[in-house]
Amino acid sequence: MILDPARFVDMERVYWNELQVILDKLRAEPGWRMSIPEVTRLHYLYERCSADLVRLDTFSTEPLLRAYVESLVSRAYAEIHETRAPSGKVRWRAIVAAFPRAFRRHLGAFRLAVGLTLLGCAFGWFAIRTDPDVKAILMPFPGLLDPPATRVTREESARIDRLHGQKASFSAMLMTHNIQVTMMTLAFGVTWGVGTVILLFYNGVTLGAISADYVGAGYTQFLAGWLLPHGAIEIPAILLGGQAGLVLAGALIGWGERASRADRLRSVARDLLVIGLGAAALLVWAGLVEAFVSQYHQPVLPYGLKIAFGLLELAALSIYLARAGRV
Repeated sequence: MILDPARFVDMERVYWNELQVILDKLRAEPGWRMSIPEVTRLHYLYERCSADLVRLDTFSTEPLLRAYVESLVSRAYAEIHETRAPSGKVRWRAIVAAFPRAFRRHLGAFRLAVGLTLLGCAFGWFAIRTDPDVKAILMPFPGLLDPPATRVTREESARIDRLHGQKASFSAMLMTHNIQVTMMTLAFGVTWGVGTVILLFYNGVTLGAISADYVGAGYTQFLAGWLLPHGAIEIPAILLGGQAGLVLAGALIGWGERASRADRLRSVARDLLVIGLGAAALLVWAGLVEAFVSQYHQPVLPYGLKIAFGLLELAALSIYLARAGRV
């Protein structure tokens, strides 16, 4: 029973008004994504107004007031228990957040991919410093077989744009190649992870061998200015492919899990797709940067500027993967 109707209305109206503001905003902005505290507050206001409606049943002299509170309760119920199919509008924020969330759910696999690549780097570095003649075996492209001094002199003395009119096709070729490597690293997870481990190790060997060759010859700045602009994105993207391959291998092996293999694969399928697509998107950017930035050296593009650009890319990617999509 309400002992003092006027006091009751004065005390509760602030909550009714607050609920109405939230409901009006939900109606005006269908794509509004509420935070956890906002959802909790909406549920509290709904429960409080529902209790007020029950108490107003004992106070029949204000039918309009009761109808108002009843409409708030019914609208809040509809929002909380909504069963409408999602609209056709693309929710870009959800898409952008899905990638880093999938990445963070499998951090152990990513760390293992990094460890395997670093192990390969160490092997490649040691091999080149021990026996420079193994370059012909370890270097993936013929252009890397020249002595570093020869290549640096040739690149820095170039007076023409050697990619004039070919940048688009060159970047497309790079994108295609790198995406193929990344998808192979992912797909080889079906070999119980053996193929993924080999590819990660081999990519590390190549990177370590190139680094040892140029650093040993005293061209560390050239190496950083050449690799960092595109490598700051390309190398993490390949590691992401390795992460997905290792996750796939883990689902196949099971490691003592009681769930069936089919259930394990279904549980990681969406994350594998998201990580693979995210890595491919990163490689599109890396291909553009390699064609339009990495291939131009001092004095056309100062090494310091290229290195700073690469470090900025790496920092932005790290922040995105670590923070995006967190509630």
